[in-house]
Amino acid sequence: MSLIEMSVNLGGVRMKNPVTVASGTFGYGQEYADLVDITRLGAVTVKGVRNRPWEGNDLPRHVEVPGGMVNAIGLQGPGVDGFITQYMPFLREKGVPVIVNIWGTDIEEYCEVARKLSDVPGVAGLELNISCPNVKEGGNAFGTDPQVVAELVGAVRAVTVLPLIPKLAPNVPDIRVFVRAAQDAGADAISLINTIPAMVIDIETRKPVLSNRVGGLSGAAVHPVAVKLVWEASQVAKVPLLAMGGISTAGDAIEFMIAGATAVAVGTANFIDPSTPLRVIAGIREYLERHGMHAVGELTGSLV
Repeated sequence: MSLIEMSVNLGGVRMKNPVTVASGTFGYGQEYADLVDITRLGAVTVKGVRNRPWEGNDLPRHVEVPGGMVNAIGLQGPGVDGFITQYMPFLREKGVPVIVNIWGTDIEEYCEVARKLSDVPGVAGLELNISCPNVKEGGNAFGTDPQVVAELVGAVRAVTVLPLIPKLAPNVPDIRVFVRAAQDAGADAISLINTIPAMVIDIETRKPVLSNRVGGLSGAAVHPVAVKLVWEASQVAKVPLLAMGGISTAGDAIEFMIAGATAVAVGTANFIDPSTPLRVIAGIREYLERHGMHAVGELTGSLV
């Protein structure tokens, strides 16, 4: 096998290969440990963590649809203190960079979670879930207003030196405006895309299938949308992009990288085949060998 450089630097998160997992699709890593050799991943991105434990939404909270799934799990989790004590010891043992997805209902909560994680060994970066409702601003998502995005990123930037990776929502008029807002406020990388707002109705009962009524669409159905948004984001991004949305093969991941991504995250496919991230890593290497490339970075932004 020829020598190929597979490592990437995602805004300060140094990954031995460009493949991580998407938040909410891999638990906190421990749940998949008997199914996947976690040490072979470029990084582990864990489920969303807020300041205190959170039960999430009532059942039912996910449903399969053609080309993917719609979920309204509601960011169930043990809270930041529970995450640090229950899961970080295991993740540290694996020696893989840990990206923690954090969220809150106001800017102060994001900052408090970031403070608590800043000195935790093994935490390599923070992915900011900015699709959460901002209770102080009437419930609208943080990520739908570029000024609020800048305020949030700037506030968290002020309390931590960890790499910050805001995760952008797809349902905005111009993704480039939000990329600029995030990076100008101190983001070290940009994560995109989050799920697409969606709804499923049971026609026999004429009721929503999900108890939350609406949820987020993920899976193969969103992939072309995500590729387009990653390409648009790359036109203005001065920081690396972490791309996700419907990756089930190495080809899907390579498409994102050609469009401008530095790294990728496998999400919904983990529920179908937990070995998908490892197959994607192997497939990227095979592609590079076949095309005579010496480093995975040669793929990034190579659209002709």
